Amino acid sequence: MRETDRSGRPGLARARPERGTPTAGVPVPRPRRALHPGAWWLWALALGTAATRTTNPLLLALLITVSGYVVAVRRPHTPWARSYGAFVKLAAAVLVLRLAFAIVLGSPIPGTHILFTLPEVPLPDWAQGIRLGGRVTAEGLAFALYDALRLAALLICVGAANALASPSRLLKSLPGALYELGVAVVVALTFAPHLIADVRRLRAARRLRGRPDKGVRGLVQVGLPVLEGALERSVSLAAAMDARGYGRTAEVPTAVRRTTAALTLGGLLGVCAGTYGLLTAAAGSYGLPVLLAGLASALAGLRLGGRRSVRTRYRPDPWDARAWLVSASGAAVAALLILAGSLDPGSLDPGVVPLEPPTLPLWPAAAVLLGLLPAFVTPAPEAARDPRKEPTP
Repeated sequence: MRETDRSGRPGLARARPERGTPTAGVPVPRPRRALHPGAWWLWALALGTAATRTTNPLLLALLITVSGYVVAVRRPHTPWARSYGAFVKLAAAVLVLRLAFAIVLGSPIPGTHILFTLPEVPLPDWAQGIRLGGRVTAEGLAFALYDALRLAALLICVGAANALASPSRLLKSLPGALYELGVAVVVALTFAPHLIADVRRLRAARRLRGRPDKGVRGLVQVGLPVLEGALERSVSLAAAMDARGYGRTAEVPTAVRRTTAALTLGGLLGVCAGTYGLLTAAAGSYGLPVLLAGLASALAGLRLGGRRSVRTRYRPDPWDARAWLVSASGAAVAALLILAGSLDPGSLDPGVVPLEPPTLPLWPAAAVLLGLLPAFVTPAPEAARDPRKEPTP
């Protein structure tokens, strides 16, 4: 259809947008940006810290449920997000192995409720304190179950962080002092899938040609082309990185470099000592202050160390209010359980001698439920695209 424009010249008719479409004066809402990956890790590590402060199976099961629900509703549709199932299987394997060791090797917890008796193997005198077989008591199995469930909850919390936080975005968010480390990890994560794809492609090509793809001969004849392709990619990557100025650093005074090294090393030692103090009941009084001082020192050292890295970031992830809420929710769970352990240790560490059913303490359980906050304040993941429904040109 032909029509005239304002100057009177004929031209093509412009398509008029229909009512109700986004182009008819209605602004198209922009998709909300994903949460900062560091916030997911802080939230998950705080839940893991809370799990280490208790052996109550009901609280540990509640922590696992909270982290699992957040993963179920906020896990993105990406390949690396499927790692949560592997961590759950690893946690189940830890439970089974710990119980098996308690049955075969016995338990240091004395008990009177004998479940069954295994034939005991006599051991030499130098193996005193170790036994194979013997009586298996309900108290010993309960102690092993509580201890293994704590480690399983910690593994599942770490798996939740791996499933929710993008590893590539997390490495891009590293401070400037760790820039080289982040690039090395990104390169390693990028090259590993290429190597696996090359091996599969070459083995398929050899099978189509009727040549062996297994055994020593097949491994040698497949490995050489794979190594050659990896070397070619390495040379190309090195040339590209050199062309983009990788490795060039700014001039930093000697005093700043020494101060950076002292702050970073001292901060890491403080973090290790503080973490040990938090995980042990005997050193719980100084654990938190030393950990906070170590974190402050390490952050100051990384801040100073970032001055020598002259680079820019493409679309950096902002640390917004949602990231603060997610991190604060996990920190609140850890802080409240640490407080509950100091006020009422019996509710967080139920005894097994005498054997009694564990009870669920109310306000520590309510504190664990604060970990559900990310399920409501973070954006929902984008739906997975179906290639069969893609529009054809």
